[in-house]
Amino acid sequence: MRRPIPKRISQILPTFQNVAQTSHYSVQFSLPNSSLKGHLRAKGVDTRFTLEKIGLLCAGAALPGSSLANVQTQGDYQGVVEQMAHTRIFTQMSLDFYVDNEYKTLKFLEHWMEYVGDGGSSFPGDDNYFFRMRYPKQYKSDETRIIKFEKNYRQYMEYKFIGLFPINLSSTRVQYENSQVLKATCSFSYDRYIAGGTTSLERDKGTALHEGYDVYKKDKAYVTENNSIGNMVGELASTYTSNYRPKINPYKNSGMSITDAIHSRLTKNVFGNAPVNGDVISTYVK
Repeated sequence: MRRPIPKRISQILPTFQNVAQTSHYSVQFSLPNSSLKGHLRAKGVDTRFTLEKIGLLCAGAALPGSSLANVQTQGDYQGVVEQMAHTRIFTQMSLDFYVDNEYKTLKFLEHWMEYVGDGGSSFPGDDNYFFRMRYPKQYKSDETRIIKFEKNYRQYMEYKFIGLFPINLSSTRVQYENSQVLKATCSFSYDRYIAGGTTSLERDKGTALHEGYDVYKKDKAYVTENNSIGNMVGELASTYTSNYRPKINPYKNSGMSITDAIHSRLTKNVFGNAPVNGDVISTYVK
């Protein structure tokens, strides 16, 4: 490792000017293909609210975390105690929601939990009412996602949850004092999560699970340092001036514009468009 060397403020300032912000995220719920959807519709929670509005009403979310359970191993090396991982543990996730004036937010959470233990056919007000848990496949969601992105909508992190369902709906306090926006907090349990995109399009482009990602810059120094990318973008770098303005189109004899040449010869960004300065791109090329 190199020894520390003095640096100017101008050298380290860009690092701290390009940090992620907490206020740009998206929560997307997707319920399993079971009678849960019909159960919620009967309670007044329509499909559009489930797919669109409940995510917008999520006032606060937490990116998931995990830990590794270890076991001590002794005797492999004399006098040495080693730690070996044997299980990955996924922690619960807590989400905060604004409650709309039709109380669909509370109905969505309350009746989802009600559905989990509402296997009995009796009316809840009957004296002989009982709880019977449903099969996990009926109430667990495998397509719920949290996407953390930046304000330019280009850099992002995606988390897909497998086996997610609400496990704890906290009590919601109301009072006669100054009115505030009513919020509900619910904890969700899940079997595991997947970091990165998982769609068939992302797998085809080579960008699934954050594979093949890099940040594209239109400067020759970056191309020189990254030979694998330099082979693809070296020709493009020469078509731009130092202030990133296009020079005369080198493809004019072929009838192609610079944009068309970019599409035909370079990798695309995660949106399938020609990369611009600072884009997240894939090194996969067809």
